[in-house]
Amino acid sequence: MTNRSRLRGGPQSGVSNPNQLVGDYTNPILKSQAAEVVKEHGEISLSGATYPTPSNQCWPEPLPYIFWNPGMQLLQQPQQITIFYDQGYQVRHVRLNQPHPLQVMPSWYGDSVGHYEGDTLVIDTIGIKTARPFAMVDQFGTPFTDALHVVERYRLLDYEAAKEGLERDVKENLQIGDAPLPRDPNYRGKHLQLLFTVEDQGVFAMPWSATMTYRPSSEWFEYVCAENTRSSYPGKDTAVPTAGKPDF
Repeated sequence: MTNRSRLRGGPQSGVSNPNQLVGDYTNPILKSQAAEVVKEHGEISLSGATYPTPSNQCWPEPLPYIFWNPGMQLLQQPQQITIFYDQGYQVRHVRLNQPHPLQVMPSWYGDSVGHYEGDTLVIDTIGIKTARPFAMVDQFGTPFTDALHVVERYRLLDYEAAKEGLERDVKENLQIGDAPLPRDPNYRGKHLQLLFTVEDQGVFAMPWSATMTYRPSSEWFEYVCAENTRSSYPGKDTAVPTAGKPDF
């Protein structure tokens, strides 16, 4: 999915507008009902409002939505890999060299099992909980069903091999200096590439893939995401249910 809304004017004219998310609901990969959902979210953005998402409402983020996080850490352990994300202290646990159970209990991040294929870490995830608020696979509001299946492939790349992904990032996305993570623009060492593939027969007409290219960061800033009525809706409070009288 790409953003139909683009910045106008300035040195980054034409890149995706992060303040107005309008998913490309005409993309043929979307089935009709999913396309309608994406279109409805885009219309809210075009009206000048903001719709709730897992990230702006501080809820657990499903795969592949969670990949929007600019920072992540992989902690390798003998029997599992633990993945930390820098936004809101989100944590995933990946069992190594084990199958999925025959009956998967749906959970916030799904059931993840991993193994190595040479120098590549492969993670297979199913069972991502659909009965949840803000059930979407991206910030455009694309829905998902119980059939959602995500495969991640992580590998280290030399700088020359990583350049394509880094240059595509600059071309497509708004660059805001060192925020949210400090980085060395002259770094020419190893980068981490994530290639992920998404399948969901209830939403997509075919599987699709995308890549993320991570570079090292010197530090992580503390980021506490707490549910509130104002943070993601500047200038006004979110309409939330209000009791007319106390419960006790």
